[in-house]
Order: sequence, then C-alpha cells, then structure tokens
Amino acid sequence: MNTFVEKNTALNIEQIFIDGPLIITPQIFYDERGYFFEPYNKKRFADAGIDVDFVQDNQSLSQKGAVRGLHFQAPPFAQGKLVRVVKGAVLDIVVDIRKNSSTYGKHYGVELSEKNFKLFWIPIGFAHGFATLEDQTVFEYKCSNVYNKQSEGGIKWNDTDLNITWTINDSIVSEKDQQLPLFKDFVSPF
Repeated sequence: MNTFVEKNTALNIEQIFIDGPLIITPQIFYDERGYFFEPYNKKRFADAGIDVDFVQDNQSLSQKGAVRGLHFQAPPFAQGKLVRVVKGAVLDIVVDIRKNSSTYGKHYGVELSEKNFKLFWIPIGFAHGFATLEDQTVFEYKCSNVYNKQSEGGIKWNDTDLNITWTINDSIVSEKDQQLPLFKDFVSPF
C-alpha cells in the first residue's frame, strides 16, 4: 500500500494588491509513483470565494518567448478565467481595465509553472496575457463564458504606458496582437 506525503496542508489562496485576482496553490500529494493533485474542485473553489460555472476549457502550446495577449472578452461575453501551466512556465500578466477601480491601468505578474503548480484566478474586468519562459509550454484555462469573436478585445502587450516587464529577450507575437490599441487609446467596456 502506498502512502502519500503532503507538500501543502491546505489550499493556499493569496490575494494581490489588485482586488479580485487570486493566486491559488493546491494541495499536492507525493509518493514513490510521483504526485497527485486536483487543479480544480468546484466545492473547494466555491468555499474559497470562486463560485463560478466554467463553460469552456482552452489549451495552448507555445515556444519560449511567445507572448499571447493582452486579451479580454467584452460583455455580454465577458469571461473570468482560471489559468495554469501543465508543462513548462509562463509569466502571467493581468491589467485592471475596470473603469471605476482604484487600480485601473495597474498590472500584476506571477510565474506559473509545472513545478510550482500555481493557478491564477482572473475575474471579469481584466486584460490577460502571458509570455512563455520555456519551450513546449502547455497553458490551460477554464472560462466562465464562451468565446465570441465580436466581443474580443485587447491592449498592446508592450505598451510603454503600462510598463510591463515581460522578462523575455526575443518575443514571438502574432500580427493580430501587434495591432492591438495602446492603453491611452483604449476605451474599456467594464
């Protein structure tokens, strides 16, 4: 019979200086076979204040230096996202785009990796993006609403007014993301 050894004794929820987003470190169980954990459990997350019905899962594969974002879905297709890295590592970034927020235009970044098991809860009202720190990075996210092309929006990832330090040297960015507006020209739907 195998005995699991706990790495964490409880679900760890960490608040950041911006109200809303949360960093979540789940409980990890190790034994001689490897590890086991629940990246998502509806009841446990609801008990922690994330009482959301997720309706769509997305996954991407990216090479080191790839930047995806800064994206959002506008109402009525606005999305909250629970994001994590399955393989590799990313620097995950959120920008507060809620017009009446005291932290409007502020950003926050956290490293998510297959080694730290962290998840990041991003509520509605935030632009989101990430830069991959390793080749073959698999990024996964649960969404609280379905994707709608007419509702997609974004802000240019390297906007100097936002002053985000992406910690990568050679970026790989889609043509579509290169055309996103600067923050000073952005009109928030939130």
